[in-house]
Amino acid sequence: MSTAAIAAGAGVPEDELAIAQRVQQLQALIEQTRQVGAGSAPANATAAASTTAARAPAGDFAAALQAATTADASSPTAAQSESAAGAAGDGGEYDSVIEQAAARYGVDPAVLHGLIQQESGFDPNAQSSAGASGLTQLMPGTASSMGVSNPLNPSESIEGGARYLSQLASQFGGNTEDALAAYNAGPGAVQQYGGIPPYAETQSYVSKVLGYAEAYRQTHPSSISAAGLA
Repeated sequence: MSTAAIAAGAGVPEDELAIAQRVQQLQALIEQTRQVGAGSAPANATAAASTTAARAPAGDFAAALQAATTADASSPTAAQSESAAGAAGDGGEYDSVIEQAAARYGVDPAVLHGLIQQESGFDPNAQSSAGASGLTQLMPGTASSMGVSNPLNPSESIEGGARYLSQLASQFGGNTEDALAAYNAGPGAVQQYGGIPPYAETQSYVSKVLGYAEAYRQTHPSSISAAGLA
């Protein structure tokens, strides 16, 4: 049955019905794309695609459909995200190095472990767009001042990160949260606000590191006890 016939029978304007049909077609295509990719597009991607199609004139529907399909295909699936998160492992191979460095500089090995997990996900080759690199994501100047010649060397990076965290802890009276905030946002920001600065990124950073640290304590009680921090 033609669009005109359906519209006439239901009393719905033809242009509105055509839009509704285009939206349904687009949603069906998105669903097919999801199934092929064995993943799931974010809900907001589907909503945005539907809105795009609804607003597009009939002659532009093909363009809207192509744009929406491309956006959906480029969205990371849950499986892809999990794969990326687990690619670098849980850092178990660095446990002994972390514990030794933490003991040398008087920092909690669980916190140092959590910091590395948050900073790099235990990827020794991690590099940020800002120039930080390695397991502990030290900036070039900080790495140099901590005696780190090669930030991509796991042992050097852990050593430098532990030393820097220790210095920050001393600077802020042994306050772990302030030290972590300074590691993320810089000592100046912590001094300016008298504690964790009101930056969403930094507040989330501190919370996540401490959460990882607690999880590490639960799974490595003997290591924490040996460090005298039980």
